[in-house]
Amino acid sequence: MSAQQPGSNTYLEKVVAQQAVLEDDLKGRRALPPAPAAPGAVPPPPGPLAKRERALGRAAGGDRTAPGPVDVRITGFWRWKNVLVPPNAFVVHTRRGRAEPLHIGLGVSFRFNPSTDSFIVVPGATQTILINAYCICGELQGVLVQGYVQWIIQDFGTAYRKLDFGDADDPMRLVNLQLREQAEAAIKDKVSTMGVRDVLSDKQPIIEELTARLRAVAEGEDTSDQGLGLRIVTVQIKEAVVSSAQLWENLQKPYRAQQGQVARLAELAAEEVVGQREMAAARTKESQRLDHERELAELRAANESRLFEAEAAEKLRRVRREHDDAREVAELETETTRHALRMERERHAEEAETGRLRIERDHELARLGTEGELALADSRARSRHGQALLDLEREAARAALENDRTPAAVQARLIASLPEIMARMPKPDELRTVTVNGADQTSVAGLVTQLAAVIGALRTATADGSAGGAVSGAGARPAGT
Repeated sequence: MSAQQPGSNTYLEKVVAQQAVLEDDLKGRRALPPAPAAPGAVPPPPGPLAKRERALGRAAGGDRTAPGPVDVRITGFWRWKNVLVPPNAFVVHTRRGRAEPLHIGLGVSFRFNPSTDSFIVVPGATQTILINAYCICGELQGVLVQGYVQWIIQDFGTAYRKLDFGDADDPMRLVNLQLREQAEAAIKDKVSTMGVRDVLSDKQPIIEELTARLRAVAEGEDTSDQGLGLRIVTVQIKEAVVSSAQLWENLQKPYRAQQGQVARLAELAAEEVVGQREMAAARTKESQRLDHERELAELRAANESRLFEAEAAEKLRRVRREHDDAREVAELETETTRHALRMERERHAEEAETGRLRIERDHELARLGTEGELALADSRARSRHGQALLDLEREAARAALENDRTPAAVQARLIASLPEIMARMPKPDELRTVTVNGADQTSVAGLVTQLAAVIGALRTATADGSAGGAVSGAGARPAGT
């Protein structure tokens, strides 16, 4: 850090430096490199004012910033292009041969023909102008007044005709420069009629004068159309600093001397109070030390007495505890023995009861087994008896059916069985004819006799060695037929 120059106003330099930093922050965009200095030119002196000088040089046109603050997009090609304007920017679109603009307003996008059309885009956000006015007050003393003015475009249709927004990099640069110059002039005029103390203590007259003049210029007086289409949002004075370091010191000396006197008296009063408090504290400390020693002695004696009593009581307690423990152990052993005997008796009783219950269970199981076998044998006997009765009844029913069967039924059954009998007979190698005569074919006896004769012939043929004598039983007819 550079050494402070004698007679310099450090507070003024700090205020100016802070204002320059704020101005750069409000621009919010990177500046292009400064133009090279001419050969032999003297560089600006270093210090807090150097930044302000560079800022004023850029404002005067010596330096230009990077591309403009409004993000306007142009799409399409050749004559068929579209201009897309952000919603927070004013735009005016004109065409060759037309007296009035085709489009004008806030955030209006449009078609654009580069050969016949032209447009201007201006930011619609609130603009802030920082003011550093070096003034001469009524006592012919230099005073720096710092403030700021915030304004916004109210009627863009009037503003674009009366103001210059042609700077592509910063459309508001010339307008801000003009308003800054007017504001500085108004502040200087007002401060020239005021005293130093009035400027430093009461800034309201300066604010009122500056507000009235700027509104008269920007908005016009009353309802006339002489305004610029702008609206002053707010006007504030931040600082008022005396430029002369000596005058600044002299203005502060009375108050500083008064405050120094008050501080010194306060120090003396504090020292007196502190001395009295220190002596009182020493006396109190000594008395407390004596009381503390006496209390310590009493506490030691009481502690030794309590310790002796505690040791005696502890010995007595230990003897009593040993005897009590011995009695408890003996009682526990006796109780354990009694409990073991009692458990032994209970175990024997439970074993006897268990044996008795086991014998009763075996007897009951044997009795139940015997009863079950008897019941099973009885059931089997009854079942066999019932089966025998059923067989007898079945034989009796079969005999009754045989007895009740008529000769015609017997003959029909026999005739129905003849095909099966014939199918089971072997194929005859020779044919013999047996003629049965003298039998009554209309009766059962005659039919049985014929069948017996046929069976006898078959047996004879089989005994003679024939493989299967065919007998015409069904076709044998009696003599005379």
